[in-house]
Amino acid sequence: MKNQHDLGYRVLRAIFTPVFKLLYRPTIVNKHYLPRQGPAVIAGNHRHLLDPILVDVCTKRVVHALAKKELHDGKFGWLFRLVSTIPVDRQAAKNPDALNRTIEYLKDGRLISISPEGRRNRTDEPLLPFKYGAVVAAIKSNSPIVPYAITGVYKFFNNQLTIVYGPPLEVASLGAEEANQLLFDTVKALLLASVDGNPPPLPDVVER
Repeated sequence: MKNQHDLGYRVLRAIFTPVFKLLYRPTIVNKHYLPRQGPAVIAGNHRHLLDPILVDVCTKRVVHALAKKELHDGKFGWLFRLVSTIPVDRQAAKNPDALNRTIEYLKDGRLISISPEGRRNRTDEPLLPFKYGAVVAAIKSNSPIVPYAITGVYKFFNNQLTIVYGPPLEVASLGAEEANQLLFDTVKALLLASVDGNPPPLPDVVER
């Protein structure tokens, strides 16, 4: 399935990637865990509005992010539709349309970026409880989940922003609850290790 918005996404990313990296100078650790082909769910913590863009600049592939429905309905909705984000109604108990579209993209071999917390974490806790959308989509499409943790702050020219990826999680044979706990524990471990300044358990490949 060739998505009609791939070109728009690539053009916009070609513009904002060098600007983003120049302004925020992120440290990217172990981005080789992002697959060069085939489907994957990319999932991690979420504290800042720019977190999805940080994920985008880590790969040359098209990444479809899940975004709250309000963004699609607002004055910049055209932009979110242009880059083919998937709208999620946070007021609804379930989002079958968003889940089905996510699974469809994954079965087509695409990358999906999901924030399992469901919203930005504005608390003092490392993570909010994870919703099940990421693991259910991965299980139903037989796709791996690439976990990540973002630490630091978005300050211009200060080298204080880091994203660390972990090895892909194979969850197709797990139940949703077990898979969700595994994802939560993995992201939390990556997050706490990054905050403490300790390297992940596997060798790092670092890029600035």
